[in-house]
Amino acid sequence: MKKILVLGTGMPQGDLMIESKSQGLEVFACSYKEGYKAQKYADHFELINIVDADKVEEYAKKIGADIVYSAGSDVAMPTAFTVSERLGLPCFCSSEAALICNRKPLLRKTLGNFFEGNLKHQKVFSADEEITVPFPIMMKPTDSQGQRGVCRVNNAEEFKENFERSVSYSREGAVILEEFVEGDEISVNTFSKDGKLIFFLPSERVTWSDFPGGIIHRHILPGKFGGNDEINGRVRDLVERTLNKLGINNGPAYFQIMINKDGIPKLVEVTPRLDGCHMWRLIKYSTGVDLLAMTVGALLGQAPEREITFEVKPYETEFLCMPPDSVFDRSAFTVAPYDFLEWYYEDGETVNRMNGYMEKCGLAIRGI
Repeated sequence: MKKILVLGTGMPQGDLMIESKSQGLEVFACSYKEGYKAQKYADHFELINIVDADKVEEYAKKIGADIVYSAGSDVAMPTAFTVSERLGLPCFCSSEAALICNRKPLLRKTLGNFFEGNLKHQKVFSADEEITVPFPIMMKPTDSQGQRGVCRVNNAEEFKENFERSVSYSREGAVILEEFVEGDEISVNTFSKDGKLIFFLPSERVTWSDFPGGIIHRHILPGKFGGNDEINGRVRDLVERTLNKLGINNGPAYFQIMINKDGIPKLVEVTPRLDGCHMWRLIKYSTGVDLLAMTVGALLGQAPEREITFEVKPYETEFLCMPPDSVFDRSAFTVAPYDFLEWYYEDGETVNRMNGYMEKCGLAIRGI
């Protein structure tokens, strides 16, 4: 029986563990902390910080891992691809590409000032530095994930007021300031095979308007641009150019993109993995395409050989959320009819602090 080492034990990694078992893999998992929800899906668990590539490599050797991978975690991907390269295991892209995607200033620098769709930006280590990007700007930790520490800043005073909170989420102690784009936000899920895009699907991204940083509330397929061939063509062009520039030639990739008022796409972020919002499940309900199964299959050498055709049926994912540190109570939610429902907490449990404003406690997927 082949073995997969999954980095992390959060809910997205739980999806990966379940699918890996369904394809006949023995599942090993590691995390810096015990007790996360998805740990129960692993056949074996080891307490290892997933950012420590040397420790992960040592464990992968010990168990004879055939695959080292993760899902829904930016911090896991540089380690997953570094260890896979060292051990000669299946690897969708280089560890360098994974690191570039994980470090926002490095991504902006790699794409370059003349890359259409890149954002003006500035890396900042101190609240006293002079700001060169015109306000309003988006301030983000340089190496975090999940909208942690992200906020809009309208002037120098707000920058100083919000700097300490934002930088507290950065392991290297820095933030990146990016130009603010007025418009609509979309997600794009892709899958590549030998440098060719064989799956491409944009979706509408609806965030909580009362909170900063683009905290997700809903994903909608096909979304407001679903029938706009011109805009979708521009988005696909940006996606293909980005994947080519970074050398992400195989496997899944996830994009967040802003469409400005002129209909021009601007790249917010890209990562060589499945997203952290379980969108594979929404996509499966809407199109019948199972990106999670494709990903595990590709790691086993069974990637699709040609572009996948599909029809998009209207579906949405709604995240059921509560403030951090509150006591979870399912009776507080009125959930509209759904095709799929999953809760992340049991009644009486304390909601974890992740983005610090409105935390995911469950999700519902429904036809619309």
